Amino acid sequence: MSVIMITGCSSGFGLESALAFARNKDTVIATMRDMSKENALRSRAESETLEIQVRQLDVSISAEFTDRISDIVDEHGRIDVLINNAGIHRQGAFEDVSESEFRNVMETNCIGPLLLTRAVLPTMRRQRSGLIIMISSLSGIAGLPGDLPYAASKFALEGATEALRHEVDHWGIDVALVQAGLHKTNILSHGLASASLLPDDYPMESPYRPLIEWQLRDLPDRLQNASDPRDLAELLVSIRKTDRPKLRWPAGPLAERVLSTMLAQNDLQRDEYLRQIAGSDWWSQGKTAPD
Repeated sequence: MSVIMITGCSSGFGLESALAFARNKDTVIATMRDMSKENALRSRAESETLEIQVRQLDVSISAEFTDRISDIVDEHGRIDVLINNAGIHRQGAFEDVSESEFRNVMETNCIGPLLLTRAVLPTMRRQRSGLIIMISSLSGIAGLPGDLPYAASKFALEGATEALRHEVDHWGIDVALVQAGLHKTNILSHGLASASLLPDDYPMESPYRPLIEWQLRDLPDRLQNASDPRDLAELLVSIRKTDRPKLRWPAGPLAERVLSTMLAQNDLQRDEYLRQIAGSDWWSQGKTAPD
């Protein structure tokens, strides 16, 4: 039985992962920023008679990390797996995203997880074992228009994680990246206005508004056909059971398809492919609306 620490467990990947590891008979410490949202996880756990410890942790407040980790180690003696899942998304063109919004995405999706990892590493080094899993995204390898803050945070997380892997393997610590495709979680749909699908506070006079509206027009339909977050949760359990896991793990058929396609492309082919995915050829051609 392993001690598993997971961030961002109020919904989505974090919630499903906490349940999946609890079903595996692991000791699960599920953390979340807003404890008023713990009922969804607790009710699911109670319905299956699963034991999950729920604790408060804001990944953007690094001053909290040492105390939280000390509490876990004092109680359980170790931390075997850290899953950095907590994340946020801000849709919009780069010019339309405020500096504070951009910094918030970077802090939550990249800097916070890395600093939490750094706080856990002394424990794993003493154990001479451990597994750190970063929940990344296709946006960590494919930067699409309207997605710059999120893509920047995930690209940075991917590079840092790859470097970290070579630093900590000396102590038997494994590091893995899970690259999620489109899943039925709240991260994309949260904060979108029902009428326009743009964030409620999106600038009305933005010169990029036609592009962003076009990209979001079919988001509800795409989310209906997206992968189940429980599949990603089961993948995490499988990674935990793998001896010396590989670095990158695509999650879902979309991620597998995009990754395999991009690996076979040169830069020009990649540009064309990404415009195809984004449906933004018309914008790159200087048009104000698709034909």
